Amino acid sequence: MTKKIEVRNPRTGKFDYVIIPPPPRLLAQQCNRARRAQSRWQQLGVEGRIAALQQWKQAILSRREQLTDALVNDTGRLSISVLEIDSFLNSIDRWCSLAPELLQDSAKNTSIPFIALQQTSVPYSLVGVISPWNFPLLLSMIDTIPALLAGCAVVVKPSEIAPRFVAPLLIALNEVPDLRDILLFVEGGGRTGASLIDYVDLVCFTGSVATGREVAEAAARRFIPAYLELGGKDPAIVLESANLELATSAILWGAVVNSGQSCLSIERIYVAESIFEDFYHKLVAKAHRLQLAHPTLESGEIGPIIAERQAGIINDHLLDAVEKGAVIHCGGKVEDLGGGWWCRPTVLTNVNHSMKVMTEETFGPIMPVMSFPSVEEAIYLANDSIYGLSGAVFAGSEAEALAVARQLNVGAISINDAALTAMMHEGEKNAFNFSGMGASRMGAAALKRFTRKQAFLIKTNSINDPWWFE
Repeated sequence: MTKKIEVRNPRTGKFDYVIIPPPPRLLAQQCNRARRAQSRWQQLGVEGRIAALQQWKQAILSRREQLTDALVNDTGRLSISVLEIDSFLNSIDRWCSLAPELLQDSAKNTSIPFIALQQTSVPYSLVGVISPWNFPLLLSMIDTIPALLAGCAVVVKPSEIAPRFVAPLLIALNEVPDLRDILLFVEGGGRTGASLIDYVDLVCFTGSVATGREVAEAAARRFIPAYLELGGKDPAIVLESANLELATSAILWGAVVNSGQSCLSIERIYVAESIFEDFYHKLVAKAHRLQLAHPTLESGEIGPIIAERQAGIINDHLLDAVEKGAVIHCGGKVEDLGGGWWCRPTVLTNVNHSMKVMTEETFGPIMPVMSFPSVEEAIYLANDSIYGLSGAVFAGSEAEALAVARQLNVGAISINDAALTAMMHEGEKNAFNFSGMGASRMGAAALKRFTRKQAFLIKTNSINDPWWFE
């Protein structure tokens, strides 16, 4: 018998929800059923697929309250849950508007006068999406929506830490006959995710570097593509000419939004020596104004630590930093409040790269601030990482900031702001180093990666002999 998985409520610490992973045979049957249904989905054409997704969106809107409640129970926070739902629904509209042009077939003459070229895009039959717990709805759908519009069937395996949001989505899905057979959700833990890779033609994974490596190896053995969005240790560089009011506000937001539980969070801050004191004093003052969303959801801006294991990692990083000489100016510990784990925005100085808080992904509202004597040193420190997801540069002029940004080994750099890729998905970017692998999940590539190009080379003259004998 398949062992059930109990799910913890991040606000109360109680295990108040249960999921039951599918037995291996049932998982295989579910994937095979979706694969068989995919050809009908593809034959609907892009306009038919758009209509089905819009119908699903309307069904979700009628259950928005239930979806919000489920996400709140998954994550323990309200405002970000509302934003997550809005972003998801907006992404349906955005991809529906872009898909017709991106999936359009093409035809043209070639350099050989009597050979014409026609090109089409053929979707992968079955895509597997393995998603994380920090933005459970948004990050399960960020790959799913473009894959569906490309013509793929999709099987989503959400995190076992935050799976409650699936139930209201399924109720809405059952109202869309064209969609319900080719979009499946399977609940389970790591074993279920690993098994899923055996049945799909392409896998998208968002999560840790360690698990991402296992996903990549499993996909390679099956000779299927793997698109990985992994960890980050995003740096922010604040140059001497920067507007400190702007920089401190933007970095604070980029570091503590969703309690720092984002791969796009600012986790390292490098500040020019001449403005270092002024910068961190302003940052501390602003951090003090933020409150925990406890005892009620509306009590403050900072939600709980969602995954219990992450609370231990945050504490470990803080203890390691203090033992090695770091100074904590606010926050500084993980607190047990009402059974949930909470961490106030924390600013540290006197930090260096011997500390875990400067080199390993912390995934909490932690802001270590380090001074630099020269721009060259700032660039060196920012690039001294196994990660390369994104970053930020603040300067008095766009040109000065861009000159530094172009030397950073990361996929996306926010100029005079922070974590902009959390909101703006139009720019294509690739992860550097161990932060990921595969085509961009943003921009036009995010949809095109779910198709393979097929070329038809058509001889247009009437001569019987092959043209190279003429």
